[in-house]
Amino acid sequence: MDLSGKVFAVTGSSSGLGEESARGLASRGAHVAMAARDAGSNAEAAQRIRAAVPGADLSLHQLDLADLSSVARFAEQVVGVLDHVDVLINNAGVMACPEGRTADGFETQFGTNHLGHFALTVRLMPLLRRAQNPRVVTLSSGGHRISDVDLDDPNFDTTPYDAWVAYGRSKSANAHFAAELARRSGGSMVSFSVHPGAIVTRLGRHLTPELTEALMARARASASRQGGSSGGGMRFKSVEAGAATQVWAAISPDAAAHNGGYLADCGPTAPGPGEQGYEPWIADASTAGRLWELSERLVGLALADS
Repeated sequence: MDLSGKVFAVTGSSSGLGEESARGLASRGAHVAMAARDAGSNAEAAQRIRAAVPGADLSLHQLDLADLSSVARFAEQVVGVLDHVDVLINNAGVMACPEGRTADGFETQFGTNHLGHFALTVRLMPLLRRAQNPRVVTLSSGGHRISDVDLDDPNFDTTPYDAWVAYGRSKSANAHFAAELARRSGGSMVSFSVHPGAIVTRLGRHLTPELTEALMARARASASRQGGSSGGGMRFKSVEAGAATQVWAAISPDAAAHNGGYLADCGPTAPGPGEQGYEPWIADASTAGRLWELSERLVGLALADS
């Protein structure tokens, strides 16, 4: 597929799935706005992409999703240099990190994975609306099975902090956000959440043996509840295979039929166990609507004003 003239913005582009997505899109002729927290690492990723794709059309931008002022600066910068954005891929994230707060006081995983991308998407809405068929692809995860969002205590102010519960909440939030964006766009924009699968990337940099065992115990318990087997461990994918679904969601004509959906392995999913399944709570429209309204209040931005 020739993507010449198309503009894609990819967060977390300095490594892993983000870098691989940027490479795949650039190889098809797209302009890719690469956004990452660490400018040096992002530049190194761009060098690797240009070595693999001579003439790759890339622009590099600094973006810290754990700081809403950085999100605002990034959006102001790209609005000044780009005419439109065809697809935004909300790829960046953190996982199972120690308890902490973002620059704006939000629990780190909820604040970075969900609120940062929520604010970014709203701020880029003018550029997305200028595209002919805009899309927003937001990375969720099978980790959403750990927990739904807690709208009464999103920052663990009254709940004992658990790194995996916080991650699960943030990944459920990503799925709710994608579905609600599709609903609120009224057909003018396509939005998905994506489960890339288990992949060894820098996302796992905070994992300790204790956290890894806790995750495996959760996987075994979940498999037992669903009447299956955990298989003794996770089925890991390559980075290329992991990025395939988000790239498919970003460019495939077939994907548009699943607007608002949770995608895995380059296709739709249904409630249930396994890689092609999800927990029913991420399809709850009431929760998604309430999360959206809470998010607007927390970040001080409204879709209607963008």
